[in-house]
Amino acid sequence: MATSYDVHRPEYSGTTTDDWSAPDEQDFDTDDLSKIAAHFLLSASGFEDPDKYGDLKLPVVDPEGNLNLNALETAHGGAHSVEAVDGIDDETKEQVEDICEDLAHSEFDHEIA
Repeated sequence: MATSYDVHRPEYSGTTTDDWSAPDEQDFDTDDLSKIAAHFLLSASGFEDPDKYGDLKLPVVDPEGNLNLNALETAHGGAHSVEAVDGIDDETKEQVEDICEDLAHSEFDHEIA
């Protein structure tokens, strides 16, 4: 059975091409999950007031607020990508891939294949 995920474009204040490692909840300087959720592409319980950190999937913005090109590529394809999210439907996968491709192109002039 498919899980219903909300998708959104993440909020960010800058960009980076630094190496990427997905952040843990304690990496953020806030306990406000709605602020942390802005760094992610998917949520199983919404972005306004997520139930728990584990509901947030595919982080692409680091805790400092920078959109990360390597995170976009990771979210787009590979072992930790949208393809690996349990119970996600094809339409939602496509929305996430489109956001990753659009942000990579518009912010980094980079094409994700």
